[in-house]
Amino acid sequence: MVFRFPCEIKTPLIINFTVTKPLIQMTNTNYPSANDPQQRPVRNTPNSNVKNIAIGVLAVGILGSWAYFLKTKNESEDKIQMTQTSANTAMSSRDSVQLLYNDALTRLDSITGNNNSLQGELSNNQSEITKLKNEINSILRKRNATQAELSRAKGLISTLNGKIANLEAEVARLTGENQELASTNTQLTEERQVLQTNLQTTTAEKEELAQTVDVASTFSASNFQIRPIDERKNGKEKETTTAKRVNKLVISFDVENRVARTGPADLYVIVTGPNGQVIADPNMGSGTLTTRTDGDKPFTLKSTLEYEQGTRKNVQLPLRQNDFQTGNYKIEIYQNGFKIGEGVRSLKKGGLFG
Repeated sequence: MVFRFPCEIKTPLIINFTVTKPLIQMTNTNYPSANDPQQRPVRNTPNSNVKNIAIGVLAVGILGSWAYFLKTKNESEDKIQMTQTSANTAMSSRDSVQLLYNDALTRLDSITGNNNSLQGELSNNQSEITKLKNEINSILRKRNATQAELSRAKGLISTLNGKIANLEAEVARLTGENQELASTNTQLTEERQVLQTNLQTTTAEKEELAQTVDVASTFSASNFQIRPIDERKNGKEKETTTAKRVNKLVISFDVENRVARTGPADLYVIVTGPNGQVIADPNMGSGTLTTRTDGDKPFTLKSTLEYEQGTRKNVQLPLRQNDFQTGNYKIEIYQNGFKIGEGVRSLKKGGLFG
């Protein structure tokens, strides 16, 4: 006997059940034996029917129990599967929200970490950003966050991304300004270098010009004369070449220059005696002169001339001394570091009536 029960189970259950009638043999019976050709068919007794019914009911009960068990098992598996699916769905939603949040944090760190100029802007929005982060973190820390809470977190992340977008726009603006400033700075640097070069050139030219003007302002001397004088006590003067009678040498010459400015000009006189030594006397203001061509030289006396630009001026410089020697006296005149004139005067030994 085969029973098939239609039920909502994944694998159909087929049970083969064979009912075999018990064989009852009775040794003492009034019924004819099987070998008796005249034996009549045996009728079912009441006991035999009861047993058959009991067996059938038992089989139905067993099959019903199995069907109920399988149905319950399938329903439990379905519930577990649905729960697992719901859990996976919830986990997937939470993970997607976490990924969105992580991406927003990465953008925020990238912006604020590389742009010190945005620290002030970030400070202004720090309270709002911190509030958004705290609320999002609170939702994501929940293992059983509901869809409503995850949707709330998505909305907060969207708001956070909006603020980050504003910061990114600020970065773009500041970057553009920095590039413009860098370009301007480069241009200014180049212009400054050009100005420095021009200034150096101008300074060099100015110095060269000043040097040229300075050299050009040196006097030229002419009509150079050296007169030995016998200056007497009554004020009378007599020119003489006798050494023992000479007590003054008068050095005269004319100076002129069209470049030299009007004002004082220093003249230096170097007198070298017959012994080859420069006559030097502190009472005459003797000292040392730095020349442009001959180095430092001792000078005998110094005189300051008031000069008027473009004019010729006669200069007379007296050198007084009581012991002029016989021989040659060399006279050199320096002005502006250059020698502008020189001459030699000889004094002789006087005769019997000299």
